[in-house]
Amino acid sequence: MHVPIGELSRAERSALKQHFRALGSHDRRLRFGAPLSDHAVRAYVERIDFEHHAVFGVFDEGLELLGVAHVARGDGHAELGVSVLEAHRGRGIGGALLARAHIRARNWGVKALFMHCLIENAAMMRLARRQNMELVAQAGEADAWLSLSPADAASHFGEVFAQRVALFDYTLKSQVATARRLAAALTPGTASPGPGK
Repeated sequence: MHVPIGELSRAERSALKQHFRALGSHDRRLRFGAPLSDHAVRAYVERIDFEHHAVFGVFDEGLELLGVAHVARGDGHAELGVSVLEAHRGRGIGGALLARAHIRARNWGVKALFMHCLIENAAMMRLARRQNMELVAQAGEADAWLSLSPADAASHFGEVFAQRVALFDYTLKSQVATARRLAAALTPGTASPGPGK
């Protein structure tokens, strides 16, 4: 299944906060290494530097973020964090997010893509193995490394094409969502009651 992965901007901070808040405490612990509170999630999203990092997402038909990848550019490497809402796992979203992050890291010119996770995070461990990442585990935690080849015309074109597909997908979903809201508002008996009713 093809999964359109779009790059997010600071304009999507609200959708990002909603996505991370939708993760249960166990999933937050797996994603961040600790079960972050809603306040800590908001602070995390506010600290994302969209000028130097990249954030990718997958939207559903209601424009809710089903999966998110945050790629932070480091010194010679890029660090990746991935989350997918529980009801939407097993559909290739995590793998598609990792592939998109891989292309961005190559195009940045860094030598490796890095993920840190708890060993109990079976989904991320499987994802890392599928992508042939080198895993180093100790003391209940694991580091996964993927060496990156230098950027080339195909990697640059691939990223531009992926973003255009994602923008087209988002535009279609946005128009459908707007049409549904309009239809619901115009259908007798479905409009929400006015004040005082």
